[in-house]
Amino acid sequence: MSKLLSELSATAIDSLSLQRMKLVALRNLTFADLQKTNLTYLDLSDNGMTTIEDGSFQWLPKLQSLILRDNSLKRLTRGTFQGLKMLKKLQLTKALVKKHTSLPIIEDYAFQPLNNLKSLILNRTAFLKITEQTFTGLTSLMELDLSWSSYLQTPQRGITNKTFVSLKDSPLRKLNLEGNALTELQPGSFSALSGLTILTLNYNFIKQTLTGREFEGLSQIREIHLSNNVQSINLTSSSFVNVSSLRVLTLGKSLKAEALNQDPSPLRPLSNLTVLDLSNNNIANIRKNVLEGLTDLRVLKLQHNNLARLWKMANLGGPVLFLKDTQKLETLELDFNGFDEIPVKALQGLTSLSLLTLSNNLLNNLKDAVFDDLTSLRFLSLAKNLITTVRPEVFQTPMSNLSMLLMDKNPFDCTCEAILWFVTRLNSTNGTSVPGLKENYKCNTPLAYFNRSIMDFDPLSCKDITPFQALHILSSTVVLITMVGAFLVRFQGWRIQFYWNVLINRTLGFSDATRDEANGFEYDAYVIHAEEDASWVTKQMILLETTKCKFCLEERDSILGMTYLASIMENMRKSRKILFVVTESLLKDPWCRRFKVHHALHQVIEASRDSVILVFLQDVNDYKLSRSLFLRRGMLRPCCILEWPVQRERVPAFHQKLLIALGMTNRLQD
Repeated sequence: MSKLLSELSATAIDSLSLQRMKLVALRNLTFADLQKTNLTYLDLSDNGMTTIEDGSFQWLPKLQSLILRDNSLKRLTRGTFQGLKMLKKLQLTKALVKKHTSLPIIEDYAFQPLNNLKSLILNRTAFLKITEQTFTGLTSLMELDLSWSSYLQTPQRGITNKTFVSLKDSPLRKLNLEGNALTELQPGSFSALSGLTILTLNYNFIKQTLTGREFEGLSQIREIHLSNNVQSINLTSSSFVNVSSLRVLTLGKSLKAEALNQDPSPLRPLSNLTVLDLSNNNIANIRKNVLEGLTDLRVLKLQHNNLARLWKMANLGGPVLFLKDTQKLETLELDFNGFDEIPVKALQGLTSLSLLTLSNNLLNNLKDAVFDDLTSLRFLSLAKNLITTVRPEVFQTPMSNLSMLLMDKNPFDCTCEAILWFVTRLNSTNGTSVPGLKENYKCNTPLAYFNRSIMDFDPLSCKDITPFQALHILSSTVVLITMVGAFLVRFQGWRIQFYWNVLINRTLGFSDATRDEANGFEYDAYVIHAEEDASWVTKQMILLETTKCKFCLEERDSILGMTYLASIMENMRKSRKILFVVTESLLKDPWCRRFKVHHALHQVIEASRDSVILVFLQDVNDYKLSRSLFLRRGMLRPCCILEWPVQRERVPAFHQKLLIALGMTNRLQD
C-alpha cells in the first residue's frame, strides 16, 4: 500500500478508490505521500477498518468527498478529521457498527474541523449517543442522514429539544431520521433547526397525539414524511399549526382510523400543501370539510382505506363529497377502498385531474356523466373491479385524451349493448396505450364468448339489430306509459276525475238541463232513505243546501193540510230528481219498499223521466237491489250512481259528483 501511495506522490490524481484493501487501521502518516496531489475524492469503503489515528487526513487539504462506508470504526475523535477543511461530503454508512456489547463512540466536537461540510451520511450506524456537542462546528451542513441508525439510549427513545441543539448554527435543510425506532417527539424537538425544509420520520414507532408543539420553530419546512408509524398517531386541530409553509405531508400507514374525523379538520392550517398521502390508514369516517382550505393540493393518495360508505347514496345524510375543495387536484389515488358506486358529483370540478386510479374496488354500474368534468385526464386505472359495461355516456369524456388506460381483470359482458362502443374505440384509437389488451381483457358473458378476449367480439354482428332498436324504444315507451297510466287510474283515478269535473263544470256549469226544465220544479231532488239513515241524510244533504241545491226531506218538507201519502206524492212531483240512499236498512224498510219506491218509479215511468240517482252508503249487489227496489245499476247513467267514500279526503269529490248528477237533464236519451 505504501509503495502505491508513494508512486502517486506529486501526480495530478484527483480521485482515488482504495476499496477492499484490508486497511484495518489508518496511521497519521498513511497518506503523507499524497500531500502534493490534487486529491478531491477518496473511497476507503469495505476495508474492515477499526481505527483512524488523529491527523491521518491532515495531508489531504483539498479533499471534498470522503467515503468510509462498510467499516468497523470504534471511535471518532476531535482529531479524526483534522485538516479536512475543504471536505463537503462525508459518507459513514455502516462505518460505525455495534460489536458484541460495546458501541462505537462519537466524541464531542469530532466534526468541528469540517466547517465546510455540506452532507453527512450516518445511515445504518450505531453509536453511543448524541450529545449537545456532537455536531458542533458543522456551520455549513445542509444534509444529515441518520436513517436506520441507533443512537438513543433512553427508554423512551424520543427526540427532545436538546437532541439537535449542536446544529443550531448549521443551515441544515434536510434531516433524515427514518427507521430510528423513535417512539416520541417532545415539544420543541426541532426548534434548533429553523432552516430545515425536509424532515423524514418514516418507519418509526411514534405513538402519540400530535399537539403541534413538536414542530415548533420549523418556519421554513416544506416536507414532513411520517409514513409507516404503525397507525398509532392521533391528530388535533392544532397538529400542524406551526408548519403552515408545508408543501408535502405523508402520513401513510401512520394514523389512527379516527384521527381525521374532527371539526375543524387537522389539515386546515396547511393552505400551501400540494402533496398529501393518507394511504393505508383504514380510514372509514371523514367529514366533507376534511380537505377544506387545501386549495393548492395537487396530489392526494387515499388508497387502502375503507371509504366505500362515504360515497353510498344510502349513507345517512347522503354521500360525503370530500373532494369539493380540491379543484386543482392533478393526481388522485383511490385504489383498494371497497367502492361499489361513485356519486355523480363526487369528481365534479376536477378539470385539472390527469391521473385517477380506482383499481381493486367493487365498481359495476357507473352513473352517466360521473367522469364528465375530467377533461384533462391522461391516466385512468379501473382494473380489477366488477365492470361489465363500458358506455359512452360514462367514458366518452375521460377517454378522449387518455394516454394510458388500465381496465384489465373486469368481467366484461360481450354484447352489443355493453361493449360495442368500447371495442370500436379500441380498434380505432392509436393514441391510448392499453397494456395486456389481448391477454387480460376477457369476456365473462355470454357463454359463447366466455374467457375470450374482448377483441374477439365482432362489431359487425351488431348491425343486424339496428332496425329493431327504434321499435324496441317505441314499444318500451308504450308499455311504460300504459303501466304508469294504469297505476294512476287505479290509485289516483278518483282524484283525476275530481279535478277534471271541477275544470269542466267551472267552464260549462253543473247542469246540462234546459232552463225551462229546471224552472218547472221546486226541489232538485226528493230523498228516499231508511229511518236509520236519517242522521246521515240530515248531515250531508243539509250541508249541500248551502249551495244552489234544494232537497225535499219528507220529515221536514211535508205539505200542511194534506195527508201523509198525498204529501209524498205531491213532493215527488215537485222534485226534478229522486235520490235513493241505498243501504241494507232501505232494502228491509217495508214502508219505503211498498209505497215510496213504488210510487217514485211509477211517476218516473209515467212522466217519461230519467231522474233516478242512487247513492250507496253500503255495498249492495245488483240482485238484492233488483229484488227490493226493482232497480239495477245498468238501468241508470254511470254519473247517477254514486258511492259514499270511506276515506275522508274523498268526500269533496263525492259532493262534486252529486252536484253533477243533480244537474243532468231528465229527458230520456234517444
